[in-house]
Amino acid sequence: MAGLGVALRIAPWARVAVVAKADLTQGSSLYAQGGVAAVLNDTDSYAAHIEDTLQAGAGLCHADTVEFVVRQGPQAIGWLIEQGVDFTREPGPTGTQYHLTQEGGHSHRRVIHAADATGRVMETTLESRARHHPNITLYEHHIAVDLITRRKLGQPGPNRALGAYVLDMGAGETRVFSARYVVLATGGACKVYLYTSNPDTSTGDGIAMAWRAGCRVANMEFVQFHPTCLYHPQAKSFLISEAVRGEGGMLVLPDGTRFMPKHDARAELAPRDIVARAIDFEMKRGGLDCVYLDISHKPAEFI
Repeated sequence: MAGLGVALRIAPWARVAVVAKADLTQGSSLYAQGGVAAVLNDTDSYAAHIEDTLQAGAGLCHADTVEFVVRQGPQAIGWLIEQGVDFTREPGPTGTQYHLTQEGGHSHRRVIHAADATGRVMETTLESRARHHPNITLYEHHIAVDLITRRKLGQPGPNRALGAYVLDMGAGETRVFSARYVVLATGGACKVYLYTSNPDTSTGDGIAMAWRAGCRVANMEFVQFHPTCLYHPQAKSFLISEAVRGEGGMLVLPDGTRFMPKHDARAELAPRDIVARAIDFEMKRGGLDCVYLDISHKPAEFI
């Protein structure tokens, strides 16, 4: 989604090639369920969103970056709406308004979403726009192998990217893509872990290419993961939306005992790293295969 966002923004002024190792949609974006956090109503504030983010970041955030991202949030959501992303609405005092939900780490309802398939709606909307843009050419099932740089070619002057070597999976041959500018929007490396809710394409290729080209690589310990996936010994696990906890779902032991309040005052609404560590602690303490996420106390209509 990041790559498509860049492509659509610069396509009015440049010819753009979008390279994807599998189908264009087969990145992490498609599988995101919950939504996107932004300050979108009068009961919320930039100050509150910034404070929540700094708290969730446990002292590791760059405050200037947090402030910039939070303040740009509403504008970014506005751009997505302009592209045709159909976020969920609800009746309001002056007509329909966008429905906002709450998730862990947030003190306000500020998560805008498209039902429980936000990533899919956003990704496919941008994909459709890109496929119909005359200045964008899509190369699916093409794997970027390495960046072409001045240093690798032995050229004088400051090192910079000149394009990329790309493996055409269909033809079984390597192609040279020359470009004035190269953007890496390749996602993370979550598949280095045995258990992950991320897709099989999340293998860190872009990070490795950047490193080989001379870029600095930092903060590799920060890997997005979700604490609540379906546990089934014979089936591939899948994400159970963060919104379930955000809307009142409780984490319980097999005997029905709730355990998050003793780990954090925010209970199930604590940031996901705290929730994940609490689940891990309880499973190891009790020798459990899994814990349970219970929202049965809510009426069926609400669920």
